[in-house]
Amino acid sequence: MTHTDSGDTTLSRLELLKRFFPFLGWQRFTAQSIREDIIAGITVSLVAIPQALAYAQLAGVPPYYGLYASFIPTIIGVLFGSSALLSTGPVAMTSLLTAASIAPLAAAGSEQFYTYAILLALISGLIQIGFGLARMGVLLNFLSHPVLMGFINAAALIIAISQIPAFLGISIKQSKHLLVDTWNVLLNFDSLHGMSLAFGLVAFALLYFFKKVFPKLPGVLITVGFLTWVSYLVGFAAHGGRVVGEIPTGLPSLTVPSFEWAAIRDLLPAAFVVALISFVEAMSSCKVIAMKTRTRWDENQELIGQGLAKVTAAFCQSMPCSGSFSRSAINLASNARTGLSSLVSASFVLLTLMFFTGALYHLPKPVLAAMIMMAVANLVNFKSIQYAWQASKDDGSAAIATFFSTLLFAPNIQNGILTGIILSLVLFLYRRMRPRIIVTIGLHPDGTLRDAGRFNLPSLPPQIGALRFDSSLLFFNVAYFEDAVLKLMRNNPDAKYILIAGHGINHLDGSGVEIISSLARHLRESGITLVFSGLKMQVLDVMERTGIIKAIDEQNIYSTDKIAVESLQKRIGSDQ
Repeated sequence: MTHTDSGDTTLSRLELLKRFFPFLGWQRFTAQSIREDIIAGITVSLVAIPQALAYAQLAGVPPYYGLYASFIPTIIGVLFGSSALLSTGPVAMTSLLTAASIAPLAAAGSEQFYTYAILLALISGLIQIGFGLARMGVLLNFLSHPVLMGFINAAALIIAISQIPAFLGISIKQSKHLLVDTWNVLLNFDSLHGMSLAFGLVAFALLYFFKKVFPKLPGVLITVGFLTWVSYLVGFAAHGGRVVGEIPTGLPSLTVPSFEWAAIRDLLPAAFVVALISFVEAMSSCKVIAMKTRTRWDENQELIGQGLAKVTAAFCQSMPCSGSFSRSAINLASNARTGLSSLVSASFVLLTLMFFTGALYHLPKPVLAAMIMMAVANLVNFKSIQYAWQASKDDGSAAIATFFSTLLFAPNIQNGILTGIILSLVLFLYRRMRPRIIVTIGLHPDGTLRDAGRFNLPSLPPQIGALRFDSSLLFFNVAYFEDAVLKLMRNNPDAKYILIAGHGINHLDGSGVEIISSLARHLRESGITLVFSGLKMQVLDVMERTGIIKAIDEQNIYSTDKIAVESLQKRIGSDQ
């Protein structure tokens, strides 16, 4: 017995360690798994390094910020997250949110802008860690899928539009409105840089070619390497083209971010949106990984892991990061087994920082713009908004409102997602306040009360007024329920019984109890008996505990609609 208790204690300690250090739960290494992880890590790094430079450009920070975010934060994210195959680092959506959040507060390209980007990584990371420690991952479900898709579609268009100046080689002063900036690009179209446009178009063609013809080759790296070489040969920078330029060699310095309370106050709403959206992006990857590998993941632990990665990015003088869907997909496609693949990927970023930054000097910025445009093309999915509209006009309205408000608020796109969240919650409450009530109902052959007009059912006897209530009976809809019952009574002057088909009532609160008691008393005074059918056990338990089951009388509560109708018909016959 003592031996068993000791074993259980050892097991519980191991489980506790795994909770704080999730990497201890990785599957055991084998020669084959190590080989596959190394191959996957190398493959991911071939995409991660060019993407890091591109997404840094999108975020409005120097290119090396992207490389820094692909090194230590990647390691921290995989060690302390719950999904071993999730690749953490710079991603398009989080990078756009970073630029959009800071644009109203600091001039693009200024040291203050870069300081705010680092601070945004810290604040959004702390928010995620707080949510994870409080086990509040479930609250992220308040962001409905239609709202999210409306936001993602608009953000994808904004990302693509924001890269047009770099793609064309046009220099414009950024304003606080993306639509104004786009109009200024069109006004200055005659000043486009022909060589920049050529590099951008060739990059598009090469990326598309590799994706369609040779998808297994590292098309992004080949394209970047080739066009960087061409840029060096033709003197692209000397001809007025914009290139990545000098990237510091060596490891990022670990520095405490500078705290400015005014900046923290201004960035806090945006940091919440960054924390929310970036985790939703990571969460979608985790769900796919869990389904494909038949493993579990913990949303709260992943919040902690992603939060720690952001905080680490801040101390590495870098930008906010998140879980990448595309790079995680490469992990899956490469048969990665453990988080070792992310450690290998981070190691190759380290090698780049130590030895190969000079090779990136002549990388044309139009090529990075083309990479970003190609990457976000997969995010555009207008059918998702169409499906939301077909499923529910409320969901469709929320998706469309989010889409257009995100475009109109751009570059402050966080206001678009907040608009969508608020609207979806308002519509949700409105739907719950006015749930579906079927008044003209008849007895279906299957024994349930259904819409008489839709199913062509015979009407119930005039002495029986009946309705079906398809919702829980709670404080915010009891008035609507009461009005429906009283209207039914007024429209049926011969009614002796009011039958409530209650199999759609899943919950009954104090307000519901009070309204049922009041209706039963009011109807009784008018010579009408209140009857229920098909109530669930949890509702009956509430009625029993509160005593209203006696006020209604147990003989007026029937287990099924059919039994209720047949019994009431007999009672009508005996009354006559």
